[in-house]
Amino acid sequence: MERRDKVYEGKAKILYNTDDADLAIQYFKDDATAFDATKRGTIASKGICNNKISSVIFKVMEDKGIPTHFVKELDDRSMLVKKVEIIPVEVTLRNITAGGMCRLLGIEEGIILDLPVLEYHYKDDALHDPLFNEYHIFALKIATKEEMDKIADLSFKINQIMIDFFSKRNLDLVDFKLEFGRYKKDILLADEISPDTCRLWEKGTKKKMDKDRFRRDLGDVEAAYQEVLKRVLTVV
Repeated sequence: MERRDKVYEGKAKILYNTDDADLAIQYFKDDATAFDATKRGTIASKGICNNKISSVIFKVMEDKGIPTHFVKELDDRSMLVKKVEIIPVEVTLRNITAGGMCRLLGIEEGIILDLPVLEYHYKDDALHDPLFNEYHIFALKIATKEEMDKIADLSFKINQIMIDFFSKRNLDLVDFKLEFGRYKKDILLADEISPDTCRLWEKGTKKKMDKDRFRRDLGDVEAAYQEVLKRVLTVV
């Protein structure tokens, strides 16, 4: 597959065209950002870890009937993906209180929720990705009701698959962010699934094994990513 011109560069990844109009190459960087990119840094080998972790989890999703943009892993930092039109809605699933939910509602971290909480955020850095609901989405003509119904249904299914997957690897899935895109007539899971987009706590110790180690200056960031990769690659 021939890599051609750069389509897009975000905070953590670069997307390149290929010689196939329907496919792109997604390249994972070591750059790290937090708090709307007001905090910046580098996490050594983060791109390698996130590419490999995402590749494994996308394969798991496909095996479970979740349609994704993933085609195959190309090398340590790149994967071949279907070229989707990203819907500017970040979907967050919360199983345990943390992060933005605690700040928004003034509640303590670590409360296990009886039911997962589904949130939508408008994907716009300039506006700081504000929380919004389906009525805003329909008013702004971002997506149709049929599309959002499918996104919600897929999100809850993905949540349960990931809870089970990480639980077998002695990790609690606290919360995570998803992005979806249009591909021809389908809605596909896109972007990545990694310690950049998931909060993962070690069972029992509640040790943070994700980007919160970077956000909160907890140290051992690279080691946490490497450990998650090791566990993800473990055959259970």
